[in-house]
Amino acid sequence: MRGPFVFLKLGTCRGVHRFIFVSGILALLLCFATLSKFYSVGSLLTTDTFCNHENPEWQWGTKSEVRVTIETVVQKIQQEIEAMRDLSMESSSSVSAMKYSSFLADILGLIESVQAFLPPSEGIYQHNSEIRSVHPLTMPKQQSDEPANYFLIEEIRKYVKIKPNRLGKQNFMGANGTFTSIGHACFAMKKELEEYMDYDVGEICNDDWKLAQKLMVHGCDPLPRRRCFSRAPKLYSKPFPINESMWKLPDNRNVRWSQYRCKNFNCLASNSTRKGFFKCADCFNLTDHEMPRWIKHVNLDPNLNLTSDFLIPEVLDIKPGEIRVGLDFSVGTGTFAARMRDFNITIVSATINLGAPFNEMIALRGLVPLYLTINQRLPFFDNTLDLIHTTRFLDGWIDFILLDFVLYDWDRILRPGGLLWIDSFFCLKEDLGDYLDAFKSLRYKKHNWIVVPKLDKDDREVFFSAVLEKPPRPFR
Repeated sequence: MRGPFVFLKLGTCRGVHRFIFVSGILALLLCFATLSKFYSVGSLLTTDTFCNHENPEWQWGTKSEVRVTIETVVQKIQQEIEAMRDLSMESSSSVSAMKYSSFLADILGLIESVQAFLPPSEGIYQHNSEIRSVHPLTMPKQQSDEPANYFLIEEIRKYVKIKPNRLGKQNFMGANGTFTSIGHACFAMKKELEEYMDYDVGEICNDDWKLAQKLMVHGCDPLPRRRCFSRAPKLYSKPFPINESMWKLPDNRNVRWSQYRCKNFNCLASNSTRKGFFKCADCFNLTDHEMPRWIKHVNLDPNLNLTSDFLIPEVLDIKPGEIRVGLDFSVGTGTFAARMRDFNITIVSATINLGAPFNEMIALRGLVPLYLTINQRLPFFDNTLDLIHTTRFLDGWIDFILLDFVLYDWDRILRPGGLLWIDSFFCLKEDLGDYLDAFKSLRYKKHNWIVVPKLDKDDREVFFSAVLEKPPRPFR
């Protein structure tokens, strides 16, 4: 009578006996599935290896049955988890029910990890006589399509693998896990990426931001996150107040200079050094070069009385009171955003550190830097910005197909009636027509449009500037 009494007592806890039964089945199934990864069922039951090779259909069919069985068990575990949750809502033993539910979720994660190593259920039966004639020991080893298996550094493998949700339930976005990604070019730059991800978890990162930028520029973008602390300047000084920082060179102690030819801002501001990015050699000269920009004409051709520069007041007069927030996709130190701030307009400055600390400079001036390459989709939602401005970066070097992708992405984030300001785009004269066709393909309304010669390249290049307005396009 003791045995029935014990089981009767256990039966008072609803769902517990089911949990014990399912756990036992899962343990057996997990062992069987794990062994099937290394040995075919035929090799366990039949000693004749060549006979097994002559009947590959039977081996693959058994693995297919294992996959079907695992999928059935996964469904039953999910049902059991739901039952446990209902039990926790109905009974007072919610803590125990949630404990069992969490345990089942862990078992579910293990089962799904084993499931990933099994062959797919479709197309398994397909083979040809050429494969049949090859000895099993000489057959090429099947490579996994799992991206994590391509890399040797454990941090990359951990980052790329799918992270299942803890309770085995879809989240509000309909996903069963978190899918972390890296740029496709990362696989072509395996050596550099593994060097970037080779660190001690919880320790200080290497001084390798330049390696990270190299990866980004070459298409390994987005980069994986890292679990190490970024290096900071040794003697960081608090930034200048906002009423001083806008037009004053920052404190040199607030930048790590190890990766630059110049080791201070005065070096960068000097016109004679030219140690920064060649397109922005004067960008750090705030007083003489930067302060007048977009407020008064500085590159006026004395012979033709023409310039490719438009002034901020005349552009804002196109849409009085409507320009509030925008993006400056350029190489610079944030002067465009600083000038627009005088008109109560918020501008985010997107740039990378090409030979100089552009991002640090923008932030130390009290503006918003966006560390971004031209490779990736802009992190703004559709129809949200009033203005996009670009200068000194999107020029005649760019491929026409790439330019198309960039322009359509800009069109995506510009709101209807928003302005696209192409500022001093320069290219060869023979390419001008093709580039103008690319801008005209947007079918924007023209407000300002000018082409002037570029005088420092033997009359072979021209400047092109335009202010264009996005049409409503009320598509249904």
